[in-house]
Amino acid sequence: MRIFATACLAGLIVAPDAMAQRRPRDQDEVFAARKSGQVMPLHQIESKIVPKMAGSDYLGPEFDASSGVYRLKFMRSGSVFWLDVDGRTGAIIGRSGN
Repeated sequence: MRIFATACLAGLIVAPDAMAQRRPRDQDEVFAARKSGQVMPLHQIESKIVPKMAGSDYLGPEFDASSGVYRLKFMRSGSVFWLDVDGRTGAIIGRSGN
């Protein structure tokens, strides 16, 4: 029983270290890229793109730090589609989905 308790305690000590080494969250990556001036703030991107999408519901963003691209998710008439937006310029560079 004592060995089992020691093993469990050791697992608790190692677990936080493993958690600290996991991949950064999207919001952490976009914050760092925005802070360094690599990309525009999300609210600027949204204020430029969302009004152009009349008749669509805006569902939210994703960010790809390796490319600096925001992916904005929309739904229109029950179909979901995504717009890829260059984070540096705010230009739409791609569309996928229906």
